[in-house]
Amino acid sequence: MDWAKYRTTTFDELIQANGQPHPAARRVVEYLAGLSSREIAERQLAADVIARVQGITFTVYSDGRNVDRTLPFDLIPRVIDRREWQRTEAGLKQRMRALNLFIGDIYGRQRIVKDKVFPAMLLKDSVNFRPQCVGVEPPLGVWAHVCGSDLVRDGDGTLYALEDNLRIPSGVSYMLENRMVAKRVFPELFETSSILPVDDYPSQLYDTLAALSPRPGNTPVIALLTPGVFNSAYFEHAYLAQAMGIELVEGSDLFVADDDCTYMRTIYGPQRVDVIYRRVDDMFIDPEVFHPESVLGVPGLIRSWRAGKVALANAPGAGVADDKVVFAYVPKMIRYYLDEEPILPNVPSYLCHNAKERKYVLANLDKLVVKPANESGGYGMLIGPRAGKRQREKFRQLIEADPRNYMAQPTLSLSTAPIVTKQGPSPRHLDLRPFILSRQDTYVTTGGLTRVAMEKGSLVVNSSQGGGAKDTWVVDLEEEED
Repeated sequence: MDWAKYRTTTFDELIQANGQPHPAARRVVEYLAGLSSREIAERQLAADVIARVQGITFTVYSDGRNVDRTLPFDLIPRVIDRREWQRTEAGLKQRMRALNLFIGDIYGRQRIVKDKVFPAMLLKDSVNFRPQCVGVEPPLGVWAHVCGSDLVRDGDGTLYALEDNLRIPSGVSYMLENRMVAKRVFPELFETSSILPVDDYPSQLYDTLAALSPRPGNTPVIALLTPGVFNSAYFEHAYLAQAMGIELVEGSDLFVADDDCTYMRTIYGPQRVDVIYRRVDDMFIDPEVFHPESVLGVPGLIRSWRAGKVALANAPGAGVADDKVVFAYVPKMIRYYLDEEPILPNVPSYLCHNAKERKYVLANLDKLVVKPANESGGYGMLIGPRAGKRQREKFRQLIEADPRNYMAQPTLSLSTAPIVTKQGPSPRHLDLRPFILSRQDTYVTTGGLTRVAMEKGSLVVNSSQGGGAKDTWVVDLEEEED
């Protein structure tokens, strides 16, 4: 692999501006430079075969075919120095403490609204606010037990928080599988480098769920509630249930009895369930309370949860903070609830419900990224510099019709990392999704899921729109030097 010809116009995660590797990436860059083109191709092929055999799939919707495909895996890892990661980890823990306090406050006294730190109109118009959750106090005061926060690095090397996913964040199984693939194709590097492990996540997630049990004296019965095999993330649901040794269930496998307890149908008769890790959206988990025609949920589940007979992770209503407009207020939440300065900066945001900021957005649609408040997967966005006049005019009309539903951010010069191509290493834009577990303490994965745009110049990294993934290595240089 010839690095002499590798060029990028922004911050690169492996190669510095002077052409030399970052210190944490030195071993992997030198190792790859010692492999022939044939050896690189063979290892990439081996990685692809492993991914296919393991069934590492994701549904791609952007081409209209809605078929499962193997998640593209790029051989070259993203490398992060442990010293940098420690600060990032602290910033993520801080965000989650503030977000959980915010959600609890919103369904409680609403102090942040009364003190005019968070606008009442944003809450009034929130599509993810659930009145059915008002007054509920979940175990440990935690609403969002599992969060996937998306981070991006700008061209000057600054790491920003881009958004927080608190409803049903996905992708952690791909992080775990990517590491397994990398270990098989690079066994030598794992023997000689201090790459911090990620494989404790299933046990950490199990402990997080078990701590919520309403019957703390007993071994908890935990189930993962999935919409079923046709869901785009079903691979992950099955993977995590197996890794944790818990039950994988659909709504029809559960029922709520007259005692308000939730039970699982088994061949031995009903078995009480203590904790449900739900991967079904709020509006479909209980037809008695939300969507009456839902066949994915369990009638009476909210009643059971409100009675304290079953714990739900993430708690219904946690999505009130999973809103790209609410995201802009996280720094204020940190100052308000924690009396601390944010460790991780937000990507600068312009909120279209604010007349002054809306005027700026409408005047600069060709320079900004415009996002709807509650879409995910990269859908519904306008990337101004790449959009045509007709598309920009469409977004102008959408913003003017419903300003609360839109926010905008500057088009960052996203960092890159090399991927394997037939012409050699070539830069592609990428982001990072670490996963945070909230309980008595807070746990952050070592690194996370690196999603990478497989098309040259593309800023869209989402797997659902054809993006790929890399293994993320947090390297302890101090241990290597010792």
